[in-house]
Amino acid sequence: MLAKGDPIPLPLTMAAIFHTPGDAAGSDEYGRYDNPTWRAVEHMLAHLEGAPCVGFPSGMAAISAVFFALLKAGDRILLPADGYHATRALADRFLKPFGITYDVRPTSSFLDGGFDGYRLAFVETPANPGLDICDIAAVAEAAHRAGAILAVDNTTMTPFGQRPLDFGADIVIAADTKAPNGHSDVLFGHVASRNADIIAAVSGWREVSGAIPGPFEAWLVHRGLETLDVRFDRMCSSAEVLARRLQGHPAISGLRYPGLEGDPSHNLARAQMERFGFLISFVLDSEDKAEDFINNCALMQAATSFGGVHTSAERRAKRSDAVPPGFVRLSVGCEPVEELWQAIAASLDRLA
Repeated sequence: MLAKGDPIPLPLTMAAIFHTPGDAAGSDEYGRYDNPTWRAVEHMLAHLEGAPCVGFPSGMAAISAVFFALLKAGDRILLPADGYHATRALADRFLKPFGITYDVRPTSSFLDGGFDGYRLAFVETPANPGLDICDIAAVAEAAHRAGAILAVDNTTMTPFGQRPLDFGADIVIAADTKAPNGHSDVLFGHVASRNADIIAAVSGWREVSGAIPGPFEAWLVHRGLETLDVRFDRMCSSAEVLARRLQGHPAISGLRYPGLEGDPSHNLARAQMERFGFLISFVLDSEDKAEDFINNCALMQAATSFGGVHTSAERRAKRSDAVPPGFVRLSVGCEPVEELWQAIAASLDRLA
């Protein structure tokens, strides 16, 4: 509760050191250990996730913390073949030299082959950028039966769209750079878990490694979280409208959006997702047509991230994803949906 005269917006504590006369136990003492602004954003994230959270300076820092805090030489992990490419790059370039091996499996068939021998299974659902989905509850049950931990990258959905911990996941990881912040002006990430040992391990990793968020970055994310529910609702609603109108457009093929009744993931999405998300993917005939569509569409920005208030799109083959040259990932923002549709349709109509 606020006291009379307290500021209503979250105060920003920019401090590397704190006044600590005598015994410093129980108080802030050094900026690598803790910060009041971190605690505020972690408290808000914990409320949304329904679990304790630890903040990090990026989504990849959060993923790295889980890997390096929980794995040891000789462990084996399972990753999505079609998820965010940097997760696989981290395993290949940095985990392998430490004696941690990894395998990959498509998201849509992540259950196939079981989980015997794995220390950790890591899924991203919907997968970025192809939007395939796996059954979180079924994967959690099978992984636990085999003695594995299940971590879910929930970046594309946020806690308002999907709650992996409620389906049995041990860990949720997210890049709050995306929709939680929403304004495309900060990098941030978090790890959430209802397992106290996991939270202690990733917290310890953060403190010793120095993979800490800045107070200003935490403040910006806190500001963004205050409007996440409203923005996410608008973005998902607009995406559903746009996806239905994109069906059958002669310029595109391979349209994917979990909210479409004909999408391969639709029935599973209805069962485990609160909303269908704000990402849409499709394929244009060529690299040139994809670039033309993105670069000449009013109200759309060419950008590599997603989840912001501004609609953005990217031809993902240029980021080394295993997709066709003309594959486009479209992130729907908060613009008026009718104006946005007119801009998208006009850009596509030129290519048909």
